[in-house]
Amino acid sequence: MGKQGVFKPGLEGVIAGETNISFLDTEAEQIVIKGYDLIELAEQKTYLDLVYLLLQDKLPDPMELKGIESALKSAYELPGGIYTILKSLPNNTHPMDALRTGISALAGYDPELNDRSQAANRSKALRLIAQVPNITANSYRILHQKNVITPDKQLSFSQNFLYMLTEKEPTPQETAVFDQTLMLYSEHEMPNSTFAARVIASTNTDIYGAFTGAAASLKGHLHGGANEAVMYMLLEGETKSGFCKLIEHKLSRKEKIMGFGHRVYMRKMDPRAALLKKALYSLSHKTGRQDLYEMCDAGEKLMREEKGLYPNLDYYAAPVYYLLGIPIDLYTPIFFAARSVGLSAHVIEQHEDNRLFRPRVHYTGPRHLHP
Repeated sequence: MGKQGVFKPGLEGVIAGETNISFLDTEAEQIVIKGYDLIELAEQKTYLDLVYLLLQDKLPDPMELKGIESALKSAYELPGGIYTILKSLPNNTHPMDALRTGISALAGYDPELNDRSQAANRSKALRLIAQVPNITANSYRILHQKNVITPDKQLSFSQNFLYMLTEKEPTPQETAVFDQTLMLYSEHEMPNSTFAARVIASTNTDIYGAFTGAAASLKGHLHGGANEAVMYMLLEGETKSGFCKLIEHKLSRKEKIMGFGHRVYMRKMDPRAALLKKALYSLSHKTGRQDLYEMCDAGEKLMREEKGLYPNLDYYAAPVYYLLGIPIDLYTPIFFAARSVGLSAHVIEQHEDNRLFRPRVHYTGPRHLHP
């Protein structure tokens, strides 16, 4: 390779940056968030605890937690012009495209748009964390000719988000499970969308531009769209035996089975998936849909035996969201809404200690041609 250096397709294994936000310790099977194990946080804390941790570098005390919830609730409402823009989109617009459009349009309404200070970036981050769920729910409603739904400030953050998605006030169990999924999707080191956000932020552009690029990245089925694909596969299988036959058929055709495998975890189960499997078990028994749990468990065993692959988070998030009554087309936008806090932390960190991303290439074209 000479002076060109070593080429790694997809940058696999390449260290692309330094961060104090999170780390995937595959040896210890831990997802480290600001020094804490994400699974322990998801079992003992709430999404808003994690929001505070990622933006303020410490877990909040009760007063601080109350303060950040109040700040988020005060920022729920969208500028009227955002609804006008969303209503102008074609009805066949993909929900992720509608979400991306809404986020991009928010930039023009932010008085601190061009302020890159840490304080201003944290304020913008809170507004995005508050408003992305609103755009997620209402862009979908607008695309389906439904009336806009107003956030209910009497509900907790996660309870309100789920209420806006389903039009019914969730039970404490449903809220707890949904809150846990938000935590598990919140931050995951340097996946494609986070890397995209940091590359964009490295030009010293604003946080809305970075979020817009990240949303475009997450739309792809190799990244965020897998949870939707898993649910459609479960519905197509219908029964435990039907689901296993469907997987076997896809394997015989050398098709990728969505919800399995991970670039980082490789031959180990995603610890987030293991936690959501427990949540699915509880929720499926509560709703009388044990068949969904049994289908997923059977598919997990089949893939481990046939391919040595383990489920990732999307595999168990899909049936959990289904049992919560969430439309399948919203699974990926919810992923993005949950990840908003992680993206915010990365953009803030990039702006604080910035260097423009400018990699080189391994050139494979011709040389020494002349006209």
